[in-house]
Amino acid sequence: MSIGLIALLDDLAGLAKVAAASLDDVAGQAAKAGTKAAGVVIDDAAVTPRYVTGFAAERELPIVGKIAVGSLKNKLIFLLPIALVLSYFAPWAITPLLMLGGLYLSYEGAEKVYEALFPHNAHAHEEEIGKAANAKTLEDRKVASAIKTDFILSAEIMAITLSGLDAGGFWTQVAVLALVGIGITAVVYGGVAIIVKADDVGVALAGNESESIFGSLLRGIGRGLVVGMPIFLKILTVVGTAAMIWVGGGIIVHGLEGYGAPWIGHTIEHLAEVAAHAIPVLTGAVHWIVSATGAGIVGLVTGGALIPVIGYVVAPTWKRLNGPFA
Repeated sequence: MSIGLIALLDDLAGLAKVAAASLDDVAGQAAKAGTKAAGVVIDDAAVTPRYVTGFAAERELPIVGKIAVGSLKNKLIFLLPIALVLSYFAPWAITPLLMLGGLYLSYEGAEKVYEALFPHNAHAHEEEIGKAANAKTLEDRKVASAIKTDFILSAEIMAITLSGLDAGGFWTQVAVLALVGIGITAVVYGGVAIIVKADDVGVALAGNESESIFGSLLRGIGRGLVVGMPIFLKILTVVGTAAMIWVGGGIIVHGLEGYGAPWIGHTIEHLAEVAAHAIPVLTGAVHWIVSATGAGIVGLVTGGALIPVIGYVVAPTWKRLNGPFA
């Protein structure tokens, strides 16, 4: 009896060790894959706040919450099973699908640049592609647009995560992808929530009536947040637009390398190496700046070329096919 109990305890201990090792493996792979996707995560965090700009303060967190829920659905309900199915049955389809996402990001970013340079023309363009005919509220459109953009960025995150996984079983891959998806969503949208509410925190701190030195310090910090956050959000909007363009361009450049046009990526890489060697003190930073600039140029040119195609071909065709519901 006691021998059987000891054997059972040994078996349970062995299972616990296996489970702990599996959890350690999942956590380690998730951390490694999340680090590789850090660039896209930064882009995602920079893009999102512009969808909240211009709304009443009480609507900011609900909007961020809606986008966060949509982001989780993108990653866990749609992209995770799609990534697993494609990796097992159609790995050849991953690159063209990612390139379509790159085209979308490039178009979205280029359209924002077009809107900034030619606001009246951009407004007419938006009406032409059917935005003005949409019966939804501005908030619904903003949330839907943010979730669409998040889908592309999330697809890139999940693809990078999948490509960085070590050999492992099916459920290990599922666990790692889910852990990365949930963790990155929490980090991105938690950060966005802090950013968009920082000015309200500043107002509260600036209204502090304490006469102590600490109270004076808090009032100074509050006034700084109130004055600085609108400027910071404008800068972040510019960074977000730039991020869409260079991430989209980077996806396109990387995809073209597998379709007989590696010279674009090689040229960008060569210029980045030359620039990095020219400034040895800041080698890594210079290499990244030149690479991002090269990808951004590709994204801006591609997105700019798509604006008339979408406006005069795709959107009218879509409206004809969908009639009054377009």
